[in-house]
Amino acid sequence: MQEARLYNKLEGGIAHCYLCAHECRIAKSKFGLCGVRENQGGLLYTHAYGNVVAAHVDPVEKKPLYHFLPGSKSFSVAIAGCNFRCGFCQNWEISQAPVKLGESLGLIEDEFTPEALVDEALSNDCASIAYTYTEPTIFFEYAYDSAKLGRERGLRNIFVTNGYMTKACLKEIAPYLDAANVDLKFFKDSSYKKICSASLAPVLDSIKLMVDMGIWVEITTLIIPGINDSDEELSEIAKFILSVGKDVPWHISRFHPDYKFNGYLPTPEETLKKAQAIGEEAGLSFVYAGNVYGFGNDTLCPLCKKRLIRRDVFKVTELNIQDSKCLYCQSLVPGIF
Repeated sequence: MQEARLYNKLEGGIAHCYLCAHECRIAKSKFGLCGVRENQGGLLYTHAYGNVVAAHVDPVEKKPLYHFLPGSKSFSVAIAGCNFRCGFCQNWEISQAPVKLGESLGLIEDEFTPEALVDEALSNDCASIAYTYTEPTIFFEYAYDSAKLGRERGLRNIFVTNGYMTKACLKEIAPYLDAANVDLKFFKDSSYKKICSASLAPVLDSIKLMVDMGIWVEITTLIIPGINDSDEELSEIAKFILSVGKDVPWHISRFHPDYKFNGYLPTPEETLKKAQAIGEEAGLSFVYAGNVYGFGNDTLCPLCKKRLIRRDVFKVTELNIQDSKCLYCQSLVPGIF
């Protein structure tokens, strides 16, 4: 364990954690909502440093990031735990696992140091490290040290996140964070509270702040039938993204029943097409469909409308961008290429 960052010591031995927007006030011998930050004798410690529960080489398109080094590989890591309680989580076995169950989850026995992580990324010809699968905010100290070292050795860094971090957290990591895919799950605070044990406003604030900081941002919304698939809610999401920037890509992803949402049906393809049309009609330049095959994956030039990137699921099969410009009309393509 290491002493945590971003907390204050309060009277009575209480630790005020301001890493995420829950801002837990943690009594002695207790954990925060994330399940990995523990108050020991008035000091806050993280159990999430180096205890990697998943490590894979992924295409960056799987994050999903479609405008960030397309066709490249990203070394992806996770540590057990999360600051949300989403009933539809598809990585719930690791995201909702108490830290005490870490060994039964197959944690790497020897601590996976930032140095080892960076070495693995480089040896696998990865262009970036992605902190993903669970919520990277809750293993901030490990992500920060790894991102800083990775940047020094030529790697980019990615957060795949629920966006529920504080402004202080973002300010700390921003110098080393190149891109983020943020889950904007709903546009109703009541849905965030009921389904995720969280709130909407901090997520919106994080998205706006990341864009202002120059971090490349793409947004994902998992469309769940009967929950967030109304024209009204999809339009509200599209309008918000437009207010942040018309060139911020929006990934509308197909839901598959899992965890506590096994009783729901998969998202119909017609709903994804409807959401895509809503986004485009709102004025968004790039709206993509995920978890579905046959449509919604390619990138078109906003100006001349010719195909810039052809994708077969997560594989880039055609790339018509050079020096961040469309090969056909020479207009600048938003993103990092």
